[in-house]
Amino acid sequence: MMGAEFVALSLPPILIGICVAVACALPGNFLLLRGQALIGDAISHVVLPGIVVAFLVTGLVATGPMLLGAAGAAVVAVIAIEAIRRLGRIEAGAAMGVVFTAMFAGGVLLLEQSDTSNVHLDVEHALFGNLESLIWLDATGWASLLDPVALAGMPVELPRMALALGVVAVFVWLFWRPLAMMSFDEGFAQGLGLRTGALGLALVIISAVAAVAAFDAVGSIIVIAMFICPPAAARMMTNRLGAQVAWSVGFAALSAVSGYVLAGYGPLWIGASASVSAAGMIATMSGLILAVAAVLGPHRTRNS
Repeated sequence: MMGAEFVALSLPPILIGICVAVACALPGNFLLLRGQALIGDAISHVVLPGIVVAFLVTGLVATGPMLLGAAGAAVVAVIAIEAIRRLGRIEAGAAMGVVFTAMFAGGVLLLEQSDTSNVHLDVEHALFGNLESLIWLDATGWASLLDPVALAGMPVELPRMALALGVVAVFVWLFWRPLAMMSFDEGFAQGLGLRTGALGLALVIISAVAAVAAFDAVGSIIVIAMFICPPAAARMMTNRLGAQVAWSVGFAALSAVSGYVLAGYGPLWIGASASVSAAGMIATMSGLILAVAAVLGPHRTRNS
């Protein structure tokens, strides 16, 4: 019975959490090496108003409208940042901070003023997601994984995130060498004729795809944490890019699994009567892994 309960109640959220964590960690490695680690944070702020507007226009929480809304919000953000930078003559980082904060606040206000009672879209959902509720009601045990009828009732977030992870993984695989050269020495890459501007934009876009796909299931907290913590922890374990990416994938998966288990069962182990947020605990575990790597990692003192 425990096996059947695990497959129905815990397996889908754990798999979704792993897909989200790895999909964000993969591009996060290159953003980190390029000094753009906070792009993930920026993306999570920008996509919220775009997603809310897409919902208000279509009335649906679907991947297509969400992606279009996020893309439109990203374009607005870029235009606003450039306008503020030029008209106000302030540093680009300051302009980015103003725009991202304002857009996220606007998205929160839109959520509070909108009728989202019939869908999982509200301020709490935007931050923490609904990972705990993504259960597989049609599952009767491990045999359901081979049952087409039962598989049809699996939470739609799992195939969506698996597809997003596949897209991110294929992008990284196809552009591995250009991404590596651009991340370590952009001037050298440009000297070889690589269009680093276009490739950098593609990296940001693929990061946005992962963030938008994950938004409905896990909210913004995990997305922000996974873009930064696993790659940063992996950087302290090695000075080789291939090994760093492998370490980051392992750290991301470990954060997802351990965070979900501790969120559900940790409070019970210490005598509490209720579980805690899975998204918050997964992000916390990623931070703890980063802290351990900062103390024990063999390359923690390496400056790069």
